Amino acid sequence: MGHLEVTAKKPRVLVVDDVDDVREMYVEYLRYLGFDAEGATDGRDAVRKSLQHRQSLVVMDLAMPVLDGWEATRILRADRRTRDIPIVILTGQAEPESLKRAHDAGATEVLVKPCEPAHLGRVVVSTLARDHRR
Repeated sequence: MGHLEVTAKKPRVLVVDDVDDVREMYVEYLRYLGFDAEGATDGRDAVRKSLQHRQSLVVMDLAMPVLDGWEATRILRADRRTRDIPIVILTGQAEPESLKRAHDAGATEVLVKPCEPAHLGRVVVSTLARDHRR
C-alpha cells in the first residue's frame, strides 16, 4: 500500500480508543500513510474533536469509559454537522449483538480487533474513496 498523493489538504482521521498504545499505533500508521491523524481517549473527546474540526473519517472503539463508542456514534449521527462523517468501528466486542448495535448506531464499517494497522489503512482508504463518490 503506497502513501497518499500529496494534496493541499490531507484527509483528517480521528482514532478513538481508551488504550493509549492501541490508539497511538493506529494514529502513527495512518500518519505514515499520509493522513492528518489524531487520537481521542473516549467518546466524549471524540464528539468534541469532531465538532471542533471536521473529520474526514472517525475510527471508533466501542467499550470505553466516560462515553462509549455506541453512544458517541449515535451523537455524531444525530448532529447535522457530523452526520455524514464515515465511522469505522474497530472493536474487541466481537459478539453478534455488539456488532449489530454498532451498525444500528450508524457505523459505516465494523472491524474486529486484533486488526493489523495495514488492514485498517486499507479500509480507511476504501471507505473514504467510496464516500467521496456519493
